Amino acid sequence: MKNKSRSTRREFIAKTGLLTAGMALGATSLKASGYRRVIGANEKINLGFIGIGNRGSQLLGLFMRHPDARIAAFSDTYGPYMLRDRGRVDERWLKNLGGQIPKMGESFPEKVEHYPDFRNLLENKDIDAVVIATPDHWHAIQMIGAVSAGKDVYVEKPLTITIREGRAMVNAQKASGRVVTVGLNRRGAPVYQKLAKEVPSGKIGRVSVGKAFRINNMFPDGIGKMKPEDPPKDFNWDMWLGPRAYRPYQYNICPYNFRWWSDYSSQMGNWGVHYMDVIRWMMGETAPVAISSVGGKYVVNDDRTIPDTMDVVFEFASGALITFSIYEASSGGLFQYGEVELRGTLGTLNANESGYRITPARNGQFQDYKHELKADEFTVKDTLLPDGSSGDSTGNLVRNFLDCVKSRQTPWCTIEEGHRSTSFAHLANIALATKERLQWDAEKEIFTNSSAANKLLHYEYRKPWKL
Repeated sequence: MKNKSRSTRREFIAKTGLLTAGMALGATSLKASGYRRVIGANEKINLGFIGIGNRGSQLLGLFMRHPDARIAAFSDTYGPYMLRDRGRVDERWLKNLGGQIPKMGESFPEKVEHYPDFRNLLENKDIDAVVIATPDHWHAIQMIGAVSAGKDVYVEKPLTITIREGRAMVNAQKASGRVVTVGLNRRGAPVYQKLAKEVPSGKIGRVSVGKAFRINNMFPDGIGKMKPEDPPKDFNWDMWLGPRAYRPYQYNICPYNFRWWSDYSSQMGNWGVHYMDVIRWMMGETAPVAISSVGGKYVVNDDRTIPDTMDVVFEFASGALITFSIYEASSGGLFQYGEVELRGTLGTLNANESGYRITPARNGQFQDYKHELKADEFTVKDTLLPDGSSGDSTGNLVRNFLDCVKSRQTPWCTIEEGHRSTSFAHLANIALATKERLQWDAEKEIFTNSSAANKLLHYEYRKPWKL
């Protein structure tokens, strides 16, 4: 049964702590009760989607598989996405980025509300949970607004565009008591769930190095070079920019290509966060104590503001290292198998969402240690989504989120875990920007040897948005 109580705007803000979170709401300030209805085990969960472009549409399809998920509302800065009408999409978007433009055309058994402004969606007291799949620079404002409005949240990775946003989101979740899942889909992969238990127990001995990479040959033109133009019809460019500084629209920023612009994302955030999350999970690490990055825009001739070549080293108090490489001007792979590699004293583990292989170690110089670890291989079947992630693992994460909305249990990928893993991307990017070996205090979340780096922990939002 729905809670029939109502609150004034002042009472609502006091109850939810929205003023403390500092979200500027303007004329469309939230008026919904901070109290949400209790969902029974057999009831449907009313879902609102904020951001239903490429990734949002993939998540929409996964949520639609579940009979207890009711698609109730959409919010997006682009009209055709809310209408789910590909025929209305700008021709240049279709021509240049057809694979990243959702097919749409889904059927919904009940009416779906449309909200060009996400704040109006959050006002809807019938929405139980919100799925956020907007560009990175929007996640903090929207997630804090959602939990403050009494909604549970599934928010896509990377969790944030700055480290301070992440801590603010963690604090907002704690204050609200809402269920929040971060879409680091490998947390839902049976292979990695198995390894996260076995590796810390000594499956390959003591692990000294974790490695991963992202290779994507974008030579010679990458995302191209373009000049500012008017945005497409039915696209609210100013709202898309949100807290970021205003700049004229360019066709190689949005949609999708924002991943190569540092104001809105990065490839360290887009891909690196996935791998850093699963490696640190298996290694039992929380945060590095030092970070070094090298690289730059060396080869690809385009408008990007992030490197096409980058190597990062994370150092841990345990004595272990994690390394990540981004090579966008070449092709091929670095491992014979898998997407991540852990190097242990007893063997080397290579793994992806489909399975893993373990190669037993051999003795080096002067050693006569008897190695008893045998070669091991494990395989599962999965379905890959267009972005390369497993549909099964993400689907498992979605199911876990829905279950936790009902049970109020802790989800597989909590906001704290998502924040810690996303911080790896920001630490790497900041180290590259400052060209320093940075020392990191993970408890205070500050750099202890660089004032220049500490200035990059956040940025000043464009008015009226605040954190």
